[in-house]
Amino acid sequence: MCGIAGIFNISGMPIDQRILCAMSDALVHRGPDDSGYHIDNGLGLAHRRLAIIDLAAGKQPIYNEFGTVCVVFNGEIYNFHKLRAELEGYGHRFSTSTDTEVIVHSWEQWGDECVQRFRGMFAFALWDSKSETLFLARDRLGIKPLYYGWLSPDVFAFASELKSLRKHPHFRSDISWPAVEDYFAYGFVPDPHSIYSQVRKLPPAHHLRISKSRADSQPVKYWDAQFGTCSAELNVASIAEELVDRLREAVSSHLVSDVPLGAFLSGGVDSSAVVALMAELHDAKPTTCSISFGTPEFNEAQYAEEVANRYKTIHHVRQVEPEDLSLLDRLASIFDEPFADSSAIPTFRLCEITRQWVTVALSGDGGDENFAGYRDHRLHRNKQRLRALMPKSFRRALFGNLARIYPPLYQAPSYLRARTTFQTLALDEVESFARGRMIASPEVRSQLFTTSFKSELQGYDATEVMRRHAIDAPVRDPLSLAQYLDMKVYLPSDILTKVDRTSMANSLEVRVPLLDHEFVEWTAQLPSHLKLRNGVPKFILKKAFESRLSNTTLYRPKKGFSIPLANWLRGPLKQRLLDCVDSPHILESRIFNHGSLKRFTTEHINGYRDHGPLLWALMMFDGFLRAHNS
Repeated sequence: MCGIAGIFNISGMPIDQRILCAMSDALVHRGPDDSGYHIDNGLGLAHRRLAIIDLAAGKQPIYNEFGTVCVVFNGEIYNFHKLRAELEGYGHRFSTSTDTEVIVHSWEQWGDECVQRFRGMFAFALWDSKSETLFLARDRLGIKPLYYGWLSPDVFAFASELKSLRKHPHFRSDISWPAVEDYFAYGFVPDPHSIYSQVRKLPPAHHLRISKSRADSQPVKYWDAQFGTCSAELNVASIAEELVDRLREAVSSHLVSDVPLGAFLSGGVDSSAVVALMAELHDAKPTTCSISFGTPEFNEAQYAEEVANRYKTIHHVRQVEPEDLSLLDRLASIFDEPFADSSAIPTFRLCEITRQWVTVALSGDGGDENFAGYRDHRLHRNKQRLRALMPKSFRRALFGNLARIYPPLYQAPSYLRARTTFQTLALDEVESFARGRMIASPEVRSQLFTTSFKSELQGYDATEVMRRHAIDAPVRDPLSLAQYLDMKVYLPSDILTKVDRTSMANSLEVRVPLLDHEFVEWTAQLPSHLKLRNGVPKFILKKAFESRLSNTTLYRPKKGFSIPLANWLRGPLKQRLLDCVDSPHILESRIFNHGSLKRFTTEHINGYRDHGPLLWALMMFDGFLRAHNS
């Protein structure tokens, strides 16, 4: 994998090579093998390379045969052999065996529409010197990141990570208040916002064209997943067989590499399915890597070992202990903006151990979004069925009143804590789903923030993130809407961000065959009853792999890839939490109501309520502020 960065001075002012080099050097972890630059008439491109394909001739930037088009590219184009043959038929001449060179010739042949031809994960910047046009594009699912912004009226810059943009002298570190609201709602900053007002994220499946004559261009969407248009009754056995064939083809396309390749193996159905197909496709034994936990209720290492033994993989395991907290101070520098998914710690450790053995790893990410694997998907469908039974006004009044009179019962068993269920049933479909995805409800955030900060928000609420995507969602039923919203928000801004940053911090490339866009398009068309049936999530995926994986692997309750966060904050992280609440960076930010922070912390430490996700988010925000102000 690689890192890219660039500067476009639309006034034509010459590029300061020292600035461009500093932006590139900030990305050395993404590409430790080589660096390359292109400077031309107010335009500067930089590339850091992690060599994967055509190790000898793959240095970037890469040009067309006339030197008029060049590209810096982060990712993999899996269908580049087919595209190359097609382009050669049109008369294009190639000088390397890389997938990168396909991009420049595709631009010459098809212009903006070239992105429709690419099958893979990518973020790239292409310069066409004839038209003096800079073209940026990001893959359909958001596997690879791309930040951009106008650092002054005449200076446009972009990079794979924020730390690169911070090296430009025109960068301003003004914090985006809506991004803070989003962060304390979801635990991450969803695109198109970044934590900085001056910088945005190019959304997945979008491209952006900037030229000296048109500096006001906006991102253009070029793809979307169309959900559930198939309503015919389908044969389960034949669909399961086709699923395996399609996933096998996706996995096969992701195995192209000139360096050692392996896989993450959690022991869950998604990664196990990928490993099973790798073993079928590979003559050599696959290398697999797992993380185990000292806390039994979070540990799935024995299930990963079962799959590894079944397919005779070369298996490596590392245990993460409660005392393994040395990464906390690094997280801010790894992510550049606040990021509160605590599974970033085991994910980093997984990438760290995997990089000892291979340079490329396949993962099982995307299975939950494709096949309705999250608990929230089932809950959302069931709640929406109940909403549909009664008029909106009656439902709001009934469940709103029940929520007000029902006691909180924070320490009672989950089946008795119905207050939250009543609250969400009183809401509309989108707001209800958004709340289910939040680490802190609007009521908690209202207590968390100061009056002055809330006034800065000018009425903005993080629910708008979901509403924006739901307006034109190409879905037909509540389950598909839940999948679609996760595919647009949670997947790119949390799951894929976590994997990209932690893998790149270890100079490891991670590929996600379950997010091959052709496979995603096919799964999206499957009816919802094949994804969630009789309370079984990922029904058709599990059915498809019954001959390849044990029932224990397929049908045991989902654990997820998490850490014992609540206990950590009451134990080894207790003092750090208390110090965070009184941190000068937190106090001086004027964002937080200090009394509320004290109360949330006391309630959590004493076991009265579980504020773990919110308090972890606060600690990660404090780490960001310390790095931000340094």
